[in-house]
Amino acid sequence: MTHLRGIKPPAQRDSNALKKAPPAPKHLSAYARAEWKRILPGLIERGIIIKGDLGGIEELCIMRGHVREIEAALQADPLDKVLFGMLNRAAQTARQLSAEYGLTPTSRARVGAGTGNDDDDDSPNPLNIGRNRRNG
Repeated sequence: MTHLRGIKPPAQRDSNALKKAPPAPKHLSAYARAEWKRILPGLIERGIIIKGDLGGIEELCIMRGHVREIEAALQADPLDKVLFGMLNRAAQTARQLSAEYGLTPTSRARVGAGTGNDDDDDSPNPLNIGRNRRNG
């Protein structure tokens, strides 16, 4: 099993990036469709999603939809351990998929979203390795 730990390459705008968000697939639940409509515009704006990525985005939306559906079921029976386990696994999968597309704070930093233009930094040491934190 391969683990992708450590420094990951930054995502960059793709020349084949989608320009417009396609409609949500019809088979998605209402929660999953709402998630599709919520996240896809930002991904399109950043220019990192191509047509081939839509399956992964669909899976992310399905998982987040499952989280909402299971949470609703848990409200009726908050001590149901089976539902809680399902919720935990769906949430974990959703978090992992979210990170793949720069939808978590840490992964957004990695893909450079919302970090301003850092093209002006001529530092040959972009990771600040060996630098004194006080002196930058």
